[in-house]
Amino acid sequence: MCGIVGYAGRRPGKQIILEGLRRLEYRGYDSAGIALLEEGGFDVVRTVGNLDVLFAAVGDDHSRATVGLGHTRWATHGRPSEQNAHPHDDCKGRVTIVLNGIIENHKELRVELTARGHSFTSETDAEVVAHLIEEGVGDGLAEAVRAAVARLDGHFAFVAMAVDEPGVLVGTRREAPLVVGFGDGEMFIASAIPAFLAHTREIAVLDDGDVVVVTADGAEFTDLEGRPLSRPATTVDWDTDAAEKGGFETFMLKEIYEQPSALRDTLAGRLRDDGSVDLTEVGLGDDALRRLRRVFIVACGTSYHAGLVAAYALEEFARLPVQIDVASEFRYRNPVLDPETLVIGISQSGETADTLAAMRLARDAGAPVLALTNIQGSQATRDADAVLFTRAGLEIGVAATKTHVAQIAALLLFALDLARVRGTMSEADRLAFGRELDTVPDLVHSFLDRETPIEAIAAKYRYQRFFLYLGRGTGFAVCLEGALKLKEISYIPTEAYAAGEMKHGPIALLDNGSPVVVVATDSHVLSKLISNIEEVRARGADVIAVANEGDPEIDELCESVVHVPRTHWLLSPMLAVVPLQLLAYHIARQMGLNVDQPRNLAKTVTVE
Repeated sequence: MCGIVGYAGRRPGKQIILEGLRRLEYRGYDSAGIALLEEGGFDVVRTVGNLDVLFAAVGDDHSRATVGLGHTRWATHGRPSEQNAHPHDDCKGRVTIVLNGIIENHKELRVELTARGHSFTSETDAEVVAHLIEEGVGDGLAEAVRAAVARLDGHFAFVAMAVDEPGVLVGTRREAPLVVGFGDGEMFIASAIPAFLAHTREIAVLDDGDVVVVTADGAEFTDLEGRPLSRPATTVDWDTDAAEKGGFETFMLKEIYEQPSALRDTLAGRLRDDGSVDLTEVGLGDDALRRLRRVFIVACGTSYHAGLVAAYALEEFARLPVQIDVASEFRYRNPVLDPETLVIGISQSGETADTLAAMRLARDAGAPVLALTNIQGSQATRDADAVLFTRAGLEIGVAATKTHVAQIAALLLFALDLARVRGTMSEADRLAFGRELDTVPDLVHSFLDRETPIEAIAAKYRYQRFFLYLGRGTGFAVCLEGALKLKEISYIPTEAYAAGEMKHGPIALLDNGSPVVVVATDSHVLSKLISNIEEVRARGADVIAVANEGDPEIDELCESVVHVPRTHWLLSPMLAVVPLQLLAYHIARQMGLNVDQPRNLAKTVTVE
């Protein structure tokens, strides 16, 4: 999940590469490095820590180098150190590479290369790639890259540069993202589009096994056998403002406030004024949907929580049995799958390694696979039979916010469409729910636009060393997501439990003043949840509730209440999660923590 940036052009490339790395720092920030091809060889600087350390180390020496590579690292093999930071050189300092991913057979390759006289300077798996290229670079850099890839096991993307081929970058990928940007007399190559968005919106995405040779004059694509490939450029509609904070103090806060627009964009063109749904873009025909007998949902983290909400909607509307599993567990099971079982893989980035592996397992078993992702051209779109895009826009903050609510909205659209095909929901009910779904962006906007007690609640409880989150039904899914946010950015131990299970163990954790966060929005199990609130209050806990407006019983029972607009119980997760995002945010900020770059985490998890 590291970040790669490469530049080949006619301008000095140093600042361009550094700016690109800044755009990708969300992918990893425990070390960083840059290599510029100067006269006579590489000028390489590596540092430990975030990019501020690298920027200070390289200084402003007015380098005229017009080709170079940069890297920001999330460590997998080898601790964060200057020696383990990328770029990595060969023995002679004539080849350098940057890599994102994992080389699974690096130990065997290291033994083999050492026996042939190669000397290693790092603990990383990536360094073997530089030495493999060194052995074949006499036949040309591109051919050496192809030969190296043939020896590698794992999932990766890397870009190489050689002293003997000035002005040339060669990149390739296998199950990890790599994209090329086309400029005017200059070219870019990176892990993600934001790295060069300030310079061009013309891009081409590499497929697995592609090898691209990039120079200032353009890009040539081949397969691993050297056969030419056509990868025409397309135009993305993002602009540079999408990658900036837009006046907010952090990316996370900006993205929380972008949730109404993320919802509107995800619904646009798919949800008609009368409440009907048009998902013909997905590519699953009515006949295929009608044949389904079961749905499996596989996802990780925040995407898994969105899938939990979807499971309720699919069963309620389409009357199909739904099973949901964490992708990292599903991929090592032997699940019972067949052509009548739809597998939905949810991944914001479309590059989540465990989710991709689960999707491939499902396809190999003959099950149709639907990918739900935010990124066009991502690996998930290649590995699926059909694709449903969220349209949340670029999300920089590591802790997902707007992509989560967009995932729920998209999945609810799919549940409605599946109900139409299967005839399991009356047209009147479908249209009524669709019209109510259409109001959710405005409801979220109205909540974000009002005064709430959330900052005061954060100030009161920020020094607590444990939180318990309780909910029932879809409220439990919201609790899981709220607790995850608090753990991710404040580092406070937090448990989320189905409220009915609380008395089977977690209640032992409660003491006087223990903060218990409860999602108490309208549902058919609200009365049961109120009983659970009474149980924790009897143990001296302080209850912080997210509830609907105009609910006096909740107000009387709880120490603190944050009110959200009232809506259908299957729509309420998109509203109830927002105050929990803000609670986690304000606790972390009041503790002086960096919410955009929480420790040990990265935005896109492309490793197992």
